[in-house]
Amino acid sequence: MNQLLRQHADTIVRAAIAAVQPDAAVRRALSGKTFPGRVLLVAAGKAAWQMAKTASDCLQGRIEAGVVVTKYGHVMGSIANLVCFEAGHPVPDENSFRGTQAALDLVSGLTEQDTVLFLLSGGGSALFEKPLLPPAELQALTQQLLACGADIGEMNTIRKRLSGVKGGRFAQLCAPAQVEAILLSDVLGDAPDTIASGPACPDTATAADARAVVRKYGLRLSETAARLLDVETPKELHNVHIQINGSVRELCAAAAETCRRLGYTPLLLTDQLCCQAREAGSFLASILRTHQRDGASCAFLAGGETVVKLTGTGKGGRNQELALSAAPGIAGMSNTAVFSVGSDGTDGPTDAAGGYADGDTLAALRACGLRVDEVLQNNDAYHALEKTGGLLFTGPTGTNVNDVAVALLRAE
Repeated sequence: MNQLLRQHADTIVRAAIAAVQPDAAVRRALSGKTFPGRVLLVAAGKAAWQMAKTASDCLQGRIEAGVVVTKYGHVMGSIANLVCFEAGHPVPDENSFRGTQAALDLVSGLTEQDTVLFLLSGGGSALFEKPLLPPAELQALTQQLLACGADIGEMNTIRKRLSGVKGGRFAQLCAPAQVEAILLSDVLGDAPDTIASGPACPDTATAADARAVVRKYGLRLSETAARLLDVETPKELHNVHIQINGSVRELCAAAAETCRRLGYTPLLLTDQLCCQAREAGSFLASILRTHQRDGASCAFLAGGETVVKLTGTGKGGRNQELALSAAPGIAGMSNTAVFSVGSDGTDGPTDAAGGYADGDTLAALRACGLRVDEVLQNNDAYHALEKTGGLLFTGPTGTNVNDVAVALLRAE
């Protein structure tokens, strides 16, 4: 392993994630805000605890009560007047439903003078849920969507119609109270109705769109689920004000600035990466091959969210698959590395934030008797990268604004 490139990768990851912590975003959104009546807080998503803690500090006792629903391991302590739940992600579980019901109980019976401060971040689609189907059926359908390679927009188009809170329905349940929604975006293009399936936003997707997703991926639905897909979600909401603060653009900008500080000339390829993780890794490797003899230190960046089509039973995540997929393309190139990381600190159902590969990775894997194509076929990137020291760990970060992948080329 190239130790210098690995050190640079770790430095870039830490700096990029530090730059997109939700604290500043929540402070900006609340600056100058006044609330005439009671203030109740509901926070959902991977960054929910951090956003709620910041809001509590900013409002200095104005929050009468609140509910926080976040991923397991993401509650960092108690917050005054707030009840915190840890729940399942990416598949909702009983704690998701319990936390969401607590939030619905909190916002019932409000008046026009009351305000619901709604703090939403990525992961909210699983964590904030009141299913209109038996939970086991909803969980099975979520697994279908994850396994077939559907992107986040397609997944949410389905999930909105099977939920009592998604697609603007939560805001309806808060009425006549006003909803002040502060969103941390984890979706390409920052569409508010897509972030965590838009609980407080009018839904732009239609029942026809939902049926098209079902046909595209051949999803298996019960008769009840099929009927729910035909029920339209709210198309207008008059009690909501939405602010989007924080996105993958800021993540990429911070990574690029750190690359520049380390001596690389950065080039942002895209902040809307959306393809198979394996294709993205192969593509970044091909870029490095093209420029390997330029005699310059360069960093090529791509932000967004790739997808993984499950074909095996191994352990891994989209960022780990991206990095591992680059290994054959940069094999033997001593001055190159490709790494990819999720800003929330967790990549798929693993404890790693992402993966790293350089010109030595392929040889190291072969020495362990592993073939990249077979590892990817089994979706077992975690164990392969574990053997080469290629797993990236950050722990829970308190934020969630998509992923960033970086291809480094160091002049020799």
